[in-house]
Amino acid sequence: MKAKHKSLSGRALSDEACPGRTRRGAVACWRWSIFRRFHRCAGAFPPLLPVNLNTLNPSGVDAVIVDLDGTMVDTMGDFNEALNRMLRDLSLPPIAADQAENMVGKGSEHMLRSVLKHVLAPMEQAQAAIKIEALFPQAWARYQHHYLEINGSHSAVYPGVVQGLQALQGAGLPLACLTNKPLSFAQPLLQAKGLDGFFARVFGGDSFERKKPDPLPLVKTCEALGPSAARTLMLGDSSNDAQAARAAGCPVVLVTYGYNHGQPVRHVDADGYVDSLEEVGRWLARR
Repeated sequence: MKAKHKSLSGRALSDEACPGRTRRGAVACWRWSIFRRFHRCAGAFPPLLPVNLNTLNPSGVDAVIVDLDGTMVDTMGDFNEALNRMLRDLSLPPIAADQAENMVGKGSEHMLRSVLKHVLAPMEQAQAAIKIEALFPQAWARYQHHYLEINGSHSAVYPGVVQGLQALQGAGLPLACLTNKPLSFAQPLLQAKGLDGFFARVFGGDSFERKKPDPLPLVKTCEALGPSAARTLMLGDSSNDAQAARAAGCPVVLVTYGYNHGQPVRHVDADGYVDSLEEVGRWLARR
């Protein structure tokens, strides 16, 4: 008998729902198994805030900003492959995917420094800090080289993303993709996954002076889309997205399957949580 488990929204999750069975890459399957285990023990994390969209008014949304990594595309396979190729180039030990996942979300430069700090942990702290800064230029150059080489090859679009974006587009809402990933990484990834056509604007971590969780990228993206921040919904997967949205004055909804630095996303201050972007599309179709 096939085991099924309830998601936090009440939907049944099958043990055979692993996206790795239908998409390339063991990492995607590993991520899905973590997602299933989180839902099974969800009772250990009592919801502190609204768990769905029922308390929000869809008619109050005139535009949508969507995060990329952990929200639309599971890119941990790409990150882990490029990082470990870079570490080999520098004759440094590898890093495991579950360790690297906690370092994702604050931009590639922050992630690289965190990875170097992790692999140099046996060194004395002050000495390691000096070593990190000495290695960083070469690490950044090698990481960029490898990431652009494999961009999208070890990643998968999450279930429900295409359907959700189609519904948002069908509702006549202008869409922007806003990510902390460098724009030179983000645009080819969106194209490779067939998602680029949904977005009127795409902004990366190097598009503005500061990155999320600073509100500046959201403020500027709202200006580019047209509607006010109060009427522009932010869709993301982490506290970075939520903090930036709150400070910018945007409503924010978080997906439950993303990265969020390894922490339970339902403990983040947000206006709602969804198990799929398709849920957001159905909700906004009621506008």
